[in-house]
Amino acid sequence: MKSWAVTQAGQALEEIEIPSPSAPIGTEVVLDVSHCGVCHSDVHFWEGFLNVGDKKIPLEAIGMHTPYTLGHEIVGKVAAIGPDVKDMKIGDIRLVYPWIGCGECSDCAREDDNLCSSMQSLGMRATGGFARQVSVPHQKYLVDIGDLDPALAATYACSGLTVYSAIQKLMPLAKDDPVVLIGAGGLGLNAISVLKAQGHENIVVLDVSEQNRQSAIDMGASAVADNSKEDILDTLPKIANGSIKSIIDMVNSADTASLAFNALAKGGKLVQVGLFGGTLTIPLSLMPSRVISIIGNLVGNPQELRDLITLARSGKISPIPISCKPRSAVSDALSDLRDGKVKGRIVLDSALSD
Repeated sequence: MKSWAVTQAGQALEEIEIPSPSAPIGTEVVLDVSHCGVCHSDVHFWEGFLNVGDKKIPLEAIGMHTPYTLGHEIVGKVAAIGPDVKDMKIGDIRLVYPWIGCGECSDCAREDDNLCSSMQSLGMRATGGFARQVSVPHQKYLVDIGDLDPALAATYACSGLTVYSAIQKLMPLAKDDPVVLIGAGGLGLNAISVLKAQGHENIVVLDVSEQNRQSAIDMGASAVADNSKEDILDTLPKIANGSIKSIIDMVNSADTASLAFNALAKGGKLVQVGLFGGTLTIPLSLMPSRVISIIGNLVGNPQELRDLITLARSGKISPIPISCKPRSAVSDALSDLRDGKVKGRIVLDSALSD
């Protein structure tokens, strides 16, 4: 089958032939990919390394070798099912939970696949949505999107799920407690929408881009500010109308993490989401004396995705801006995303590709 694959790190993706999925057995399901979002995680894996602060780890060191097929925000049409698949038929449209675990460890037994130490995630360890088809090991990883726009629904598999899970880590929150979001790309805009859907009213968004700040206002942010300003630590509590105890960092660079840590009031929580990379130096005595929590968030689990889609199908989540492109535009999409030129999310649409 055709795949737009990384054949050389950082270079334009190439359309190549790769093996099609085998006929499904047991609980396996094969889907024809109709839509696939282009995510910042795809940018990092396209570039060929992971930034872990003081060094960059090449993907070869973690077992990823070219060519590989990215893409993990996947909606598709069921093309084939194994004999043990129940209550699903050929032609059904499903959103794919791509963060698939090993299926054998205690984390997977609790359906915390995203915590599995041997994840087999689509678009990373297994063929992703930049190909024509994907294979999923069990129907439990497929979610019925109902009448949701499939291009929008695709973004919920990563961008939406990530912020939904991050928000849960801040709960409980009163509706007027300040929540600060750093970054107003696809993640940040989804976070605004999910917070508002859950009744939250005090959402402050920081971004260095004027265009992104305007997008945050358009999505319903209470206030926005430029986090590159020297006086941001002094002005932030005034902008938020209260002390800052809840921050989600969608960027998670050395600069944004340091800003977030220093902005937290006593008892505050910082949830780190982004993968920009860098290091954070922490005065250790301040952690207990200020009762601060720093929490890493890696996407979310399958139940959280189901809960998110239920919320979306209720009509409470406002859609983020979506731009649909053919698969052949994937290299330009990755470059634009890396360069901060994307408003909302780019989604590859197979109807525009074939």
